[in-house]
Amino acid sequence: MYNAGDYDVVIIGAGHAGCEAALASARLGCKTLLATLNMDNIALMPCNPAVGGPAKGHLVREIDALGGEMGINTDKTCLQMRMLNTGKGPAVHALRAQSDKKQYQLLMAQTVENQPNLTVSQLLVEEILVHDGQVTGIVTETGEKFSAKAVVIATGTYLRGRIILGELVYDGGPNGQRAAVNLSTCLKKLGIELMRFKTGTPARVDKRTVNFQAMTIQPGDKEPHYFSFMHENSQREQLPCYLTYTNNLTHEIIRSNLHRAPMYTGLIEGTGPRYCPSIETKIERFSDKPAHQVFIEPEGVQTNEMYVQGMSTSLPMDVQSDFLHTIAGLEEAAIMRPGYAIEYDCLDPQQLTLSLEVKAISGLFSAGQSNGTSGYEEAAAQGLMAGINAVLKVQGKDPFVLGRSDAYIGVLIDDLVTKGTEEPYRIMTSRAEYRLILRQDNADLRLTEKGREIGLVSDERYVRFIEKKAAIAQITAELKAAVVTPNDEMQEKLKALGTAELRNPISLYDLLKRTELTYEKMQGFFDLPVIDAEVQQQIEITTKYEGYIKKQFEQVERSAKLEAKRLPQHFDYEQIQGLALEARQKLNKIQPFSVGQASRVSGVSPADISILMIYLEQLRRRGEA
Repeated sequence: MYNAGDYDVVIIGAGHAGCEAALASARLGCKTLLATLNMDNIALMPCNPAVGGPAKGHLVREIDALGGEMGINTDKTCLQMRMLNTGKGPAVHALRAQSDKKQYQLLMAQTVENQPNLTVSQLLVEEILVHDGQVTGIVTETGEKFSAKAVVIATGTYLRGRIILGELVYDGGPNGQRAAVNLSTCLKKLGIELMRFKTGTPARVDKRTVNFQAMTIQPGDKEPHYFSFMHENSQREQLPCYLTYTNNLTHEIIRSNLHRAPMYTGLIEGTGPRYCPSIETKIERFSDKPAHQVFIEPEGVQTNEMYVQGMSTSLPMDVQSDFLHTIAGLEEAAIMRPGYAIEYDCLDPQQLTLSLEVKAISGLFSAGQSNGTSGYEEAAAQGLMAGINAVLKVQGKDPFVLGRSDAYIGVLIDDLVTKGTEEPYRIMTSRAEYRLILRQDNADLRLTEKGREIGLVSDERYVRFIEKKAAIAQITAELKAAVVTPNDEMQEKLKALGTAELRNPISLYDLLKRTELTYEKMQGFFDLPVIDAEVQQQIEITTKYEGYIKKQFEQVERSAKLEAKRLPQHFDYEQIQGLALEARQKLNKIQPFSVGQASRVSGVSPADISILMIYLEQLRRRGEA
């Protein structure tokens, strides 16, 4: 072992979490090392090359607002974009992009390789060095030692990864990569508790062998969409996706071969994702359904590979071939890559603080699938936060933590750290109690100021944000100031607009609250200025949902009182008389930051929270809190 370099921050893994962590660390001025198993697989998309979707799209917008890279990279490499859930309210609108997987990798690799303060190296990390409870560096399989003041684990599914395809089992990571076996052993020796999870992927088929005429085309939206608030309006060529369905014959073939499925033969030990089940699980769990949706999606412009979404499987190759050929449009499909399952180790996230630092080891952080999550977006969000907090740790500053009312990122991290997870965690809008104010359209208004304070928001981005914010305020004020009266001319205007007549004077702001009216419709009738589409969107949403938004902010204010009541850290809750046994055990493990966080710990009752509040008041009276 020899000293190969000294760094402020070392990132282990160059997937979506690792890239965001490394870029944040380097951009904030720390000398950073990004260690990857393979330089050719930076920002690899081993599953569907898609970004966004319900709640996931919110995360990408929030990453962008804070100064992260995923949104920018997706906008530049997307093949198709669609806004989902448009028939529902704006709180659940969700942008989804189909990306060109190779272009996504290439552009992200160029970004990290050309980032000042950042060194990218192909290294297999086998040991994390710790002295007196403080991380001091890493050691690679080649005997290179790199010292570091902070280390971020962003290993994805590579920790003791195991590929399972029918009866075939071998050590490895996604797409035939190596697994990081010894690092798992090291983490256990450091006292870190590991869980065993499983995920999977479907087959890829050759588009030249697919009969798209037998499927339903799924085009992208005509209106251009963007994840990044720094986008430039432009038209882009979009590739279509296609929809087809499984059928009774498909299901029959799968059922008759379940005895060969690793999940039933005992080859798979890990827990799989509830919300992205394999086709075997779907057939068993939803046995009453005669058909399941199958989306055929392009993986890139320069490849014939098509992703068969909805057909994740670890069944043997002959079975995969047989059931795919029963599906309309796939009768002659040639498999280019088989589907497979992958098992891997990950940290129990309840060992982490809200800053994603390992409680027992100062300066050691963890982000992404290594924390028990699923999805590129969840990984990138954690990577950004871990990278920021690693830098703040090195600089001796307080950590940066987002609350549940600040961002979906806050919901994600709080869920993991406070509640833990028994399966690969997936973010969903239903997990956010304040989703009406955590919309994907207002992520920049919620978080750009915070990103600016940290130091990740550029001058250009900040100027654009200030201009947008000012435009919203100005137009809103003008609408509130403009009052119309119920005279004959006005009633004719309203009739032409398709809305009810007036009985009393009303401001244009209150008129806009009517469901059937939009700013664009009112523009010509009331001589309103032409404004940017994003400004218009914010004004319409905040106007029409004003009452609901106000109630949500009142809920936030009430909960903020509990969040503001800080609890002592490294505290032994066995000392507090009256707490239930389960509460004492859970609170000692989690070491919640506040009473609010304590109230969300499973097993902690309202009675336990009352006892905690009494204890804090006693500390205050004694001058100890």
